[in-house]
Amino acid sequence: MGEQPGGGVRPVGGSPGGGSPAVTRTCTVDRDRIARFVRALGGTPHPAHTDPAAARALGHPDVIAPPTYLAVLAAPAEDQLLADWPGFTSEGAVHRAQSVRLARPVHAGETLRATARVADHTDRAGRPQLTLECAFHTPGGTWVATTTSSLLGPVATAGPDRRPLDPTGSEQP
Repeated sequence: MGEQPGGGVRPVGGSPGGGSPAVTRTCTVDRDRIARFVRALGGTPHPAHTDPAAARALGHPDVIAPPTYLAVLAAPAEDQLLADWPGFTSEGAVHRAQSVRLARPVHAGETLRATARVADHTDRAGRPQLTLECAFHTPGGTWVATTTSSLLGPVATAGPDRRPLDPTGSEQP
């Protein structure tokens, strides 16, 4: 299947069944959502994250999204991808790590294409572990950034080598 407006699934290589799905969604970077995200982070934000004049004074067309804001933009594509991944449920999953690689800052008002895929899958202590990558491109195809996250899923079935996740969150697999 090919890309669809607002989202879509297309097969790519690498899954247990021979083709890992990739989910592509179009997103618009919103100034108000950036401001809410920055406020939620706490502390004193750089003015270029909240004030268009300050961002323009630094040579940017509009406010700059903090790099971690890209996780917000990646979430809908990743959620759709996980909903279709065999044997994985996000309920009870543990977010293990997140990283961001940037080619350039992301600005309010931009439209980006976010493509999420499972970059790696393995079993860790009887639980599925997935590494997700979400690549962001301009409508013209220029790479802007990639987020990478690692998720540890809950045990799918009980057994002697499969124990449930510690509900206190103190477990260190």
